[in-house]
Amino acid sequence: MRKTLTLLAPMALLAGCMSGPDYAGPPQLATDAGNAFVRAGPEIDPLAPIAGDWWTLLGDPVLNELEARALAGNPGVAAARARIEQARASVRQERANRLPAVAAQATAVQANIPGLDIGSGPPPGSPGAPADTEEQDSLSVYNLGLNANWEIDFAGGQARRVEAINAQAAASVANAEDAKVQLAAEIARAYVSLREAQGRLELVQRERDLQQQILELTYQRYTQGALALFPVGNANAELELLKSQIAEAQADIDVFKDTLAVLTGEAPGALDGLLAAQAEIPLPPERVAVGDPAALIARRPDVRAAERMLAAANARIGVAEAARFPKISFMGILGLGGSEPDDILDPGNLSAIALPRLQWNLLDFGRTAASIDQAESARDEAEARYVEVVLGALRDAEQSLARFGQQRANVAALAQISRQADTAAELNEQRRAAGVISQGELNTSIRKREQARANLDRAIAAMTNGWIAIQKSLGLGWVELSRDNRTSVEPAPVDRKSVMKPEQS
Repeated sequence: MRKTLTLLAPMALLAGCMSGPDYAGPPQLATDAGNAFVRAGPEIDPLAPIAGDWWTLLGDPVLNELEARALAGNPGVAAARARIEQARASVRQERANRLPAVAAQATAVQANIPGLDIGSGPPPGSPGAPADTEEQDSLSVYNLGLNANWEIDFAGGQARRVEAINAQAAASVANAEDAKVQLAAEIARAYVSLREAQGRLELVQRERDLQQQILELTYQRYTQGALALFPVGNANAELELLKSQIAEAQADIDVFKDTLAVLTGEAPGALDGLLAAQAEIPLPPERVAVGDPAALIARRPDVRAAERMLAAANARIGVAEAARFPKISFMGILGLGGSEPDDILDPGNLSAIALPRLQWNLLDFGRTAASIDQAESARDEAEARYVEVVLGALRDAEQSLARFGQQRANVAALAQISRQADTAAELNEQRRAAGVISQGELNTSIRKREQARANLDRAIAAMTNGWIAIQKSLGLGWVELSRDNRTSVEPAPVDRKSVMKPEQS
């Protein structure tokens, strides 16, 4: 036994060797130098953005409550947390696999095998001894003790396996953070769309009332012979179109309410009371902090998840290469026992067995080489996937910045049109009071004002959603701060008209 341990000792000292390549980090892209975004407009600030509760900058308390409910009760986020716990349990399991496994055992063997003649029992001729011609073909064994198994990580394969599992666990955490990013943006977009639909419903209802008056006045003139029947049909068609738009807006409101309820982990209709009161569409701040591309790559959870999967794939190469080296394992048995049940209580019947084992696959017909090639190809795939995710993240940011600039310009133009429609309606009200124009002409002017306001609200909603898209593309909304360290963000009061004018940014 001592000789065996002496021969195996040098090999055990080499157990600290690590097979496979060490992880050198993800590939560096040209954009990692920290340059500014290409599509950033004058309203874009290179300062670092708020990484956590960015939606508080919109200054809407109902939205803040919805975000808090969603992050606490959304089933998708709960599932992501469960996956994190699974990954952490896998890490603990792989770490435990590197340690010896000890188990208690109790054994009782009763065998009757004809022709066995094990030659045990009292000597021939002594009392109780069987006759010379009688074969001893029964066997009784009783044992109570411990057994231990331990495989030495000679080539570092188990260490590489733990390294891969650790990287996968970190990827699970990053995926959970990405789920929060997606959820926060989805809640904000649905909320903005809800407020736009509620405002649109009110404006279309006012248009319907005005068009109803126009239809009645037109019909009166028809009955008086002042008009043909054709204008009456046109006025009625306009009224029916507005009724269909009211039904569409009401359906949109119900859909967005149900969407918000489900996203917060509630049943459809559960938030109707909270969302019943109409409110203005929240406006983004005048300046938008985005940081730089290098910070985006370091922050976005999906990029970090892809990087951790690359690290896991690199570690699996070492797991595959470890099969080329010999495996050393030990099994030990320590217990009390004998051929009688009482022997397990006798300390003198102590039995100990040590079984060292050396296994080396000298000829596997290329199986190990194929496994290594497969692991290296998987590493190359993970590296390409990482580059793809980084480029996609940069594309999302650049496109959202470009759209946001266009949406701000669109809001400024429609705000000017809305102001002109307001002025025209006010002048026509004065002309109507003076008897210069008819009530029908005044109603038509007021309808144009309501339409201009609806178009402006739609553009404002698109601009706010564009700002939300920027926050999502930057990977914001997942940082969890403790209550003691949480920074209270008080957004400055926003002038709706100033946001509509890019030249003031």
